[in-house]
Amino acid sequence: MNTKSFLGVAVLALVLAGCATAPPAKQAARTPPPAKGGYYLDDGPEANPPANLDAVPDAVPRKEPLNRFANRAYVALGTTYTPQTTYQPYVEEGVASWYGRRFNGKKTASGERYDMYAMTAAHPTLPIPSYARVTSLDTGKSVVVRVNDRGPFHSRRIIDLSYTAAHKLGFLARGSGRVRVESIDPDGGDAGGKDSEDGIYLQVGAFSRADNARALRDRLERLLDIDASQTRVVLDGRLHRVQLGPYASDDAAQTDRARVRERLDLNAVLVKRD
Repeated sequence: MNTKSFLGVAVLALVLAGCATAPPAKQAARTPPPAKGGYYLDDGPEANPPANLDAVPDAVPRKEPLNRFANRAYVALGTTYTPQTTYQPYVEEGVASWYGRRFNGKKTASGERYDMYAMTAAHPTLPIPSYARVTSLDTGKSVVVRVNDRGPFHSRRIIDLSYTAAHKLGFLARGSGRVRVESIDPDGGDAGGKDSEDGIYLQVGAFSRADNARALRDRLERLLDIDASQTRVVLDGRLHRVQLGPYASDDAAQTDRARVRERLDLNAVLVKRD
């Protein structure tokens, strides 16, 4: 094989190694970051990224109609993916990566333009659009993102985050990080809510293991100096959801939401049941 042919095969192999940002019908390969860097080739930050990325608010879960096209079964790199078409409980731990300037402004699977500074993410099968809490298993920090894209199509990665989401979780320089991904139902916190108690609550976390949920509940009571009657662990299928409340008003809940963020560096999600 001559040098030009070899280079052509090598470039093709790199292209096929990635995941896609385009709708399934028009899959365009996205190459994952290299093992030792934060981005691949030119897929890094802009020359002058915004200075206030830590102040970018998390995505706010709200009920939206599912995209007509982005939730159909599709094939990427020889694997068939069947997206969820209803909101269901989903919890998975694995490796998250991020994508940036190389795709900024290009269409996502939802048809929206990718904004690397928004709190969004790409996932192979979660509904589009939908919402998820992503928690760093290394630092405990968490963010809430809106899923509006497909990918990553890599056996060792479970979600692709926007530049800002990866920044807030602290793994921009590494290019990837270990995370827990939990789906969020905009009608009631983490997906699949069956609790019948009405009121306003703050959802601080959801765990597959009850002992982890109880440990977080105990931390909340200790660090926030609140009565045990204001905390609860709700069992919902295989999820143990940790909540504060009920609150008399949105303002009261938002006050405690700020305290949770300040003292535990966690993002609580406002949950309303009526």
